[in-house]
Amino acid sequence: MRSILLAVLPVCGVLALASARAAWAADQPQWGERYSRNLVSGETGLPTDFAAGERNPQTGGIDLPEGSKVRWVARLGGMTYGTPVVAGGRVLIGTNNETPRDERLTGDRGVLMCFDEPTGEYLWQLNLPKMTTVKWGDWRMIGITSTPSVEGDRAYLVSNRGEVMCLDTDGMADGNDGPFTDEGQLMAGEGNPPLEPNPRDADVIWRFDMAALKVEPHNASNCSPLVHGDLLYVCTSQGVEWTHKYVVNPEAPSVIVLQKQTGKLVARDDFGIGPDITHGQWSSLSTAKVGGRELGFFGAGDGVLYAFEMLPPDTRAGDEPLKLKNVFRFDGEPLAQTQDDVPPDHQHDSTSYQVTGNPVVVGDRIYVVFTQEPFHRMRKGWLVCLDATETGDVTRSALRWSYDAVGSSSSTVSVHDGLVYVPGFFGKLHCLDAETGEPCWVHEAGETICGSTLVADGKVYLGTARNTLWVLRAGREPEVLGEIRLRDGIYCTPTAANGTLFVATKRHLYAVGE
Repeated sequence: MRSILLAVLPVCGVLALASARAAWAADQPQWGERYSRNLVSGETGLPTDFAAGERNPQTGGIDLPEGSKVRWVARLGGMTYGTPVVAGGRVLIGTNNETPRDERLTGDRGVLMCFDEPTGEYLWQLNLPKMTTVKWGDWRMIGITSTPSVEGDRAYLVSNRGEVMCLDTDGMADGNDGPFTDEGQLMAGEGNPPLEPNPRDADVIWRFDMAALKVEPHNASNCSPLVHGDLLYVCTSQGVEWTHKYVVNPEAPSVIVLQKQTGKLVARDDFGIGPDITHGQWSSLSTAKVGGRELGFFGAGDGVLYAFEMLPPDTRAGDEPLKLKNVFRFDGEPLAQTQDDVPPDHQHDSTSYQVTGNPVVVGDRIYVVFTQEPFHRMRKGWLVCLDATETGDVTRSALRWSYDAVGSSSSTVSVHDGLVYVPGFFGKLHCLDAETGEPCWVHEAGETICGSTLVADGKVYLGTARNTLWVLRAGREPEVLGEIRLRDGIYCTPTAANGTLFVATKRHLYAVGE
């Protein structure tokens, strides 16, 4: 047995790797494909099995047997909802602070960890106090749930405190790059003396606090920013207040657009979503060129899919934010026939629908799940395929097919080789014909499924909260290739990059590859 220890990489080693990182290829720098959000990958040579090892009671790490096929394992916090991204020799993932890396920073906090891709060495962390201004706006022990988007040496994410941030992927190891230089106070929190940043701390380039727009998230702020030219498109995670009775500031935006170089506000939505939000808003945005128009797509907390005109990618911030122009809306409620309530139904047992996964755009088709609240054990949901070339209020005309056997789901679909793969929250993986919606097969994976499928190398990867990573053959006939038991549950989506499969459990990140 060999113990996996997270040794400290000297600062000089970090700097030495900077020049080598340009040679890496086939990174996975964002969640899913860059614009479509489709959860597929062109990586090959990925495993169907590996040895998960045994938990070491002394170190809390994982002991791997020889021949495990695991390159390295890194210790995370105690709960991990963030999907790993891989870019420029770095692996970034959101987690919590249950296993502190810094004795100055203890207790329940939000954490983004950065590891060296070849070795798994811990490099630096963004470590932030809890949001306290909004009750239940930053759920206990949930950590940072946003999946970053990386471009060059910049990483963009939404913090547990409802802040859009731009980070230097080298952290503080190469100094404190501006214009933001108050990382010490940011780590310490309001009312506490600032800390002295060290090379293991994150280097924040800029931050935009969405509280300035009266945004109040519910449970978590977890959008994965969409990078488009010089712009970032962000879901604000605006939601109901803690009693679930109403939205405090219904006029606050659900979608904002920022300049990626400065963090200045460029635009916001004007879709009127606020009063009808059922619970929270946790979907990220996608974009595609459809019928000669470049459109953005947003699945909202009112059970509606919105399409809007994307801004020119070099648009600059003005004195007042621009308003995004809505092109069409598809209301998931009329077909579900459950939300005619006035006022809207916000309670824990609400039968209303929302969109939690990301809309996926393939060709001129949009695939998205409208769902009741799965985390409150509501059971209904349906997957739809829509024609993205429609305009206006298109509840009827845009619908190409629907499939209600998926039930409630927090997942994003994978569309590959004429098939759609989508998990239901309560343990079933569904494979459907992408053109007709006819089911091909259903696999009993075992509840609960919070993450999504990854389709790569002719395989479908799916993790469950019951400590299992399923590997199935991609195709019209069901075939299980692997059932890998890990030491903890899996709550996010596997990632493939540079010939390696990255799988995050609650407490550990595995890099699997020969």
